[in-house]
Amino acid sequence: MRILYDHPTPFFLAHGGLQIQIRQTMAGVRAAGHETEFLRFWEEEAGADVIHYFGRCSGFYIEMARSKGIPVVMSDLLSGTGSRAPWKLTLQAAAIRTARSVLPGFFTNRMGWESYQQAAALVAPTKVEKRLMIRLFGADPHKVHIVTNGVEDFFFRHEPGDRGARLVCTATITERKRVLELAEAAVLAAIPIRIVGRPYSEQDPYYRAFASVARKHPDLVLYDGPVNDRRALARLYQQSAGFVLLSTMESLSLSSMEAAASGCKLLLADLPWARDAFGANAWYCPVPAAVERTAQILKNFVRNLSGVPTPPVPFTWNEIGRQFARIYEGVANPNTAGKSGGGGGGGGGAAS
Repeated sequence: MRILYDHPTPFFLAHGGLQIQIRQTMAGVRAAGHETEFLRFWEEEAGADVIHYFGRCSGFYIEMARSKGIPVVMSDLLSGTGSRAPWKLTLQAAAIRTARSVLPGFFTNRMGWESYQQAAALVAPTKVEKRLMIRLFGADPHKVHIVTNGVEDFFFRHEPGDRGARLVCTATITERKRVLELAEAAVLAAIPIRIVGRPYSEQDPYYRAFASVARKHPDLVLYDGPVNDRRALARLYQQSAGFVLLSTMESLSLSSMEAAASGCKLLLADLPWARDAFGANAWYCPVPAAVERTAQILKNFVRNLSGVPTPPVPFTWNEIGRQFARIYEGVANPNTAGKSGGGGGGGGGAAS
């Protein structure tokens, strides 16, 4: 089969885990024996058996693909939605139902709500997001598959030796990742931490405030930008005492999966995605929390590292590729594929 991959944002305008997720998904599906390419809009006759859209496409997009006989699989990361309080989700569900009943169809179509019902299959990285697709957008439960993120093989190669005392956080330096607040808490708690990542812009006031903290406290906050060598990043995880990520909103964090594969103990934001993915196999910090509260939790985490459970081993990207291949085969050949009950993926990895 030939699968085309599409995404609304050009890679050069953004960076982060989604780029890796798309490229590694493609590599895993190729390893499963299928042809994979990015969709090129200027090729009028580009044939495909399936289009996999990362993001929320419009209903018009799905209708156009369907008119050419191409089913669309959609992976929409509900990072912000999945991090909202239950009462806010109740209000959102009511607002969407009301809007559908009173607004013109072309409006709701452009909002992308209809795509959850029109796509041949939907992919969610956690049970939390699967439930949201069904509850908020009316997705057919049998069409929603749970497929976690994978991890490259070299993250699993634990090297012997002392992990050292320094924690590590891998994240874009932006407000929703709360990297500045984490750095301030580390200074207050006198806990050494290394921050790996880059800002969207070095002129961003949030980034500049973070950089100022790092410059003033180089013994505690080690920051030297991103680590672009993925194997070097794996070694960094394997040498760190633990991994910390305190984002205010997140889907299934790729960096947390890489840290888990590398044997790191995890301290994560107390949000539904993290509880769903790691359960009792991680420590949690409420977000947003005052710097003083975060500092105390950091101290307790480090003091009790030996008793913090080791997170479960995630899937490799080749295993993820085989899960996606089964979904593609099912939507491309609906009359011959077996019924999976919408569970595709979701097996023995960190989000099982």
